[in-house]
Amino acid sequence: MRTQEHSPGIELWLKLIRAEGIGPTLFRRLLEYFGNVERILGASVSELTKVEGIGYKTAEMIARSRSAFDAEKELALANKLGVWVIHLQDDRYPAALKAIYDPPPVLYVKGSLSRADALAMAVVGSRRCTHYGTEQANRFSHLMASAGFTIVSGLARGIDTAAHRGALAAGGRTIAVQGCGLASVFPPENKALFEQVVENGAVVSELPLTYEPLAENFPGRNRIIAGLSMGVLVVEATYRSGALISAQAAVDNNREVMAVPGRIDSPASAGCHKLLKQGAQLVDSIEEIMDALGYVGDGLKDHAGAAATDAQANVQRTLFDVSELNLSDEESAILKHLNSEPVHVEELIGLTQFPAGKVHAAVISLQLKGLVKQLPGNMIVKRTK
Repeated sequence: MRTQEHSPGIELWLKLIRAEGIGPTLFRRLLEYFGNVERILGASVSELTKVEGIGYKTAEMIARSRSAFDAEKELALANKLGVWVIHLQDDRYPAALKAIYDPPPVLYVKGSLSRADALAMAVVGSRRCTHYGTEQANRFSHLMASAGFTIVSGLARGIDTAAHRGALAAGGRTIAVQGCGLASVFPPENKALFEQVVENGAVVSELPLTYEPLAENFPGRNRIIAGLSMGVLVVEATYRSGALISAQAAVDNNREVMAVPGRIDSPASAGCHKLLKQGAQLVDSIEEIMDALGYVGDGLKDHAGAAATDAQANVQRTLFDVSELNLSDEESAILKHLNSEPVHVEELIGLTQFPAGKVHAAVISLQLKGLVKQLPGNMIVKRTK
C-alpha cells in the first residue's frame, strides 16, 4: 500500500471540489452520474444540468470556476508541509468515513492512517469544560486507547485536548480533525499537541491548506469526527455545544451515541443530559462503552449503499483478526484458554498464572476489542462473529 503519497489524479479532484457551488453531496451526485472526474471537468453546461440539484445557473457557475483552483500550487505547499492528499477512490481512504452520506471527496492528511483505525471512538465535548470533564475525557480516552482503540477528536481546547492527551499517554493512536487547513494549528497553543498527534496517528482536514478556522467550518469537521468512528462519546457539553453536532452526525450515520452524566445543576453537562433524555447511552464505565458498541455493526450493515457494506466488512475484519490488534502477552494467554464455553475469571487466573490485577485488566481490554464477552457471575466467553 502506498503511504504518504498523493492519490493519482488528485490535481483534477482538487480543481473540481473547489469549483463554486460544489460541496460533498453534489460532488457525489456528479461522480455517480458521469463516472469519473475527468468527464465532469469536460462536461458542458447542458450536460451538468442533467444532475439532480443542478440548475442552469449552478451549471454555469461550475463550468466557469472548475479550473480556477491552483492545484499545483496547493500540492507544492502540501509537499513542503509534509501533508499528503487522498481522494475517495484511493484504497487508503478510511472505509468508515467513505460510508457516510456526504464523505469529503478529498482528505488532507499529516501523519499516518492505519487499518487499525477502523476500531475508533470519538471523544468530544465543550471547549470551556470543568476539571471533572477534563478528568473523564482523559480517563476514558486513556483506557480505550490502551485497549487498542484509535481516539478521534477535534484538537480544540477543553475536552478534545484532554481526549488526545489521554490517548497519547496510553501510547495509543489518535486522529485529530481540524476545522481549518493543515497549514495552521488551531488553537495555536496546541502546536506541540498537533505534532504529537502527527507522530502517533494523524491530523486531517477536508479544507484547503490555508483555510482559516471559521465558525462555518466546524459542522463539517464534526461530521468527519463522527464518520471516522464507531461511536461518539460526549463527555461534557453545554446545551448549545458544538459537540451535539457530532452526536447528531453520529445518529444520522448509524453510529452509537454515548454521554457521560454530570451534576444535574451543572450547565457544563446540560448538553449531555439532553442527549441522555433523547436516548443516548449513559456511560459511567468502560464496560458500558463496550456494551453500546455491540450494536454498531448492525447499524452499519443497514447503512444505505455498497460503501457502507465495505466499511462494515473492514471494521469486522479488524475486530476479529487478532493479528491486527497487537495483543499483550496476558491477552493472548487468556484467549488460548477460551472457547464457546464460559470460564470463570478466577479459573483464568489459575490457568494463566498471571496476577489477578493483570488478568482483570486484560479481560476488560479484550472486551473493548470485541474478542470476549463477560457474562453474569464473572464468567468470560470468547465472542464469535
